[in-house]
Amino acid sequence: MAVRIGANPIGWSNDDMRELGGATPLETCLKEAKEAGFEGMELGHKFPREPEALKAALAPFGLDLVSGWYSAELLRRAPEEEMAALRPHLDLLKAMGCKVLVFAETSNAIHGDRSKPLAARPTLAAGDWAEFGRRVTAVGDAVLAEGLRLVYHHHMGTVVETEADIDAFMAATGPSVHLLLDTGHATFAGADPAVLARRYRTRISHFHAKDVRKEVMERARRERLSFLDAVIAGVYTVPGDGCVDYAAVLGELPGYSGWAVVEAEQDPEKAHPLTYARMGYANLRRYLAEAGLL
Repeated sequence: MAVRIGANPIGWSNDDMRELGGATPLETCLKEAKEAGFEGMELGHKFPREPEALKAALAPFGLDLVSGWYSAELLRRAPEEEMAALRPHLDLLKAMGCKVLVFAETSNAIHGDRSKPLAARPTLAAGDWAEFGRRVTAVGDAVLAEGLRLVYHHHMGTVVETEADIDAFMAATGPSVHLLLDTGHATFAGADPAVLARRYRTRISHFHAKDVRKEVMERARRERLSFLDAVIAGVYTVPGDGCVDYAAVLGELPGYSGWAVVEAEQDPEKAHPLTYARMGYANLRRYLAEAGLL
C-alpha cells in the first residue's frame, strides 16, 4: 500500500468536547474533506457505526474509511474482556477494509476533563509496564489474527504520553503491536518526533500529522492548562503551520506505507475547517513528496 493522505473529522467536529463543531453536519465534513483533496477519513462520533450505512455515507464523496479510535481499559480488565468490548468496532473496521485499528488506554486518562491540568495525568510505575504490555500484546495478537494491525496512539493526558512512556511501552509489547506516531502529541509531550521515527520506524504503521503552535504549548505548560483548554487556545494546527520539522520526521521513515492523516484538534470557530484542511493537505503532500514517500 502506497502512502495515502487522509483526514480526521476532529478539525470539523471535536469528539472530546462535542460543542466544538457540534452543529456541523457530517455531510459538510465529508464534502470539504474531499474538496481539500483527501482520499479517506477516520471515524468520528457523527459517523454511522453499521457497515452499509457507513459505506452509504462515504460513497457520494469517494472517500475510504482509514480507521477509527478505540478507547481501551486494559488497566482494569483482561484481554479477553477487552476483545469482547472491542468486537463491534473491530468488525466495523474489518467490513470497511481497514488495515489498522487505532488503540489507546483511557481507563484513567484525563484528556477529556477540563478540571484537571495535564500535569496531573496518570502514570505507570516501572513494575507495571510488563503486565500492561502483555495485555496489549494479547489484544494485538488477536486483532492481527483477524487481519488488522493494532497501532497504539500515544496521547496527552494518558499513561503513554512522554518519550520515556513510549520507550517503556514499546519495550513491553510484542511484534503484533505497532506505534501510531503522532507528531503533535509527541511534541507537546516534550519528545522529538523525528527521534521516535528513527527509533521505531520498523514498528510505525500509522501516522498522524498535526502541528504545534510553540507559544501556545509553552503557555499551556506554564499555566497548567487542561488538554481541552490547550486545544481551545490553539495548541494544535495542521502540518506546516507550527514548529514541527516534517522534513526531519518523514526523512526518518523511508519506505513507510500506509495512511498519513491530517488530525488537528482546533476550534472550528477560530480555524475555518475547509481553509485549514486545504492548507494541511497541501503541506503534508509536499512534505511526503520531498521525502520520497509519494
